[in-house]
Amino acid sequence: MALGLREPAELARQVEEHPQLPAASCERVSGYGVMGLPFGSRHVLGLRRWTASSAGEGFTPIWHPDPAGRWTFYETVRSEVACTRYFGAEVEQVRTGPIALDWEGERRVHVHTTDGVVDWTIELGSTPIARLISAVGSALPMAAWRSRRILSAMGRVAGWSLRAGTVKLTGMTSNGQDFYIPQRGIFAVGRVFIIPPTGEVPVAVPATEVSR
Repeated sequence: MALGLREPAELARQVEEHPQLPAASCERVSGYGVMGLPFGSRHVLGLRRWTASSAGEGFTPIWHPDPAGRWTFYETVRSEVACTRYFGAEVEQVRTGPIALDWEGERRVHVHTTDGVVDWTIELGSTPIARLISAVGSALPMAAWRSRRILSAMGRVAGWSLRAGTVKLTGMTSNGQDFYIPQRGIFAVGRVFIIPPTGEVPVAVPATEVSR
């Protein structure tokens, strides 16, 4: 799906209202999310909003590795059909419960667990590099996104151009399954406000990329 000039909230509404899975015989998910957002305290938060899943209903997980390397997954469905199915070998704690994504504007989304443990507001923007990668990703056919060689090359280019360090778009999960992550387009995270689990006061962070 080409991103064009549409806003993030519009794209999110489209995949929520018309969830689609790519054709294949392997397990698949489809949606959008934040690959990983690091904080100065060395906490990291990741978000996945899978509007469609071949393993069951769509679901929302939040990933949280702390500075000691302990991983917590917050998931809206049972572990057997959520991200723990693929990455549970590295996760110390799994918490299952509702997670809300409230779009408060065309580029602002409020993500929170209903028990208040995670409360995260993301303001999205755009950069020339993000727009270029979106254009390339939208133009590639799905067959190209299933090529380990192309995905590895795209990951290296994305990591360098976005100053994001190592970006793996293909590899093996901690539970031993192969994975492929086609990126149709990205937006920039302009500002983030967060309260626990990182324990930080609201902060503004440098531009980081969010994918879909």
